[in-house]
Amino acid sequence: MKRALAIFAKTPLPGLVKTRLSPPLSLRQGAELYRCMLLDTIARVQALNAETVLFYDGKPDFFLEAAPGVPLIRQHEGGLGTRLERAFDHLAELGYGSRVVIGSDAPDLPLAYLEEAFARLEEGSDIVFGPASDGGYYLVAVRGGQGRIFEEIPWSSERVLEASLKQAQASGLSCALLSSWYDVDSYEDLLRPGLSDPLNGAPLTRSFLAHLRPETLAPTADAV
Repeated sequence: MKRALAIFAKTPLPGLVKTRLSPPLSLRQGAELYRCMLLDTIARVQALNAETVLFYDGKPDFFLEAAPGVPLIRQHEGGLGTRLERAFDHLAELGYGSRVVIGSDAPDLPLAYLEEAFARLEEGSDIVFGPASDGGYYLVAVRGGQGRIFEEIPWSSERVLEASLKQAQASGLSCALLSSWYDVDSYEDLLRPGLSDPLNGAPLTRSFLAHLRPETLAPTADAV
């Protein structure tokens, strides 16, 4: 079965990405962190037995330079659910059977999790979710059709995965769940030890965090 590993990405511009991290980061620092995480993610997934495809939002210039040779597809207009649905449909039209979509917010996600997602699809699961610690998911994978799993979802809430599973059940689709992981979305996420682990496969992200002022990443009363 032909495999696609699709990455949803935005052009890393200040004020357009990682705004929830400002403060303590400046908007420029937030954009640089996003750039580092995205480039780490693109580099790491090249080791997989799957074709990488970038679904981008913004101008293509950055992606043409950052990921030469990687197919680029502009994200469809609309909300996240619509964009995901159209991305999976587009990949199916290109002949991909096993289709996995991730973002760039988990630069240290173990590659074994991605391999397991493909394996679960090829073993017969219709849908695979990678649960995120905030109630959403860091990965979604589809083997055939996706039914209504992206419809009527309370995006950016702690009920995203719960609602998606209910929609999958209502659509008669079998689901598999991977081990839980986390997205880098908040100040607290920057403090996770795994992001600074020399063996995490995300060197640009590690370097960015290492060069921040110590007080920027020091735990505060609000972060405890």
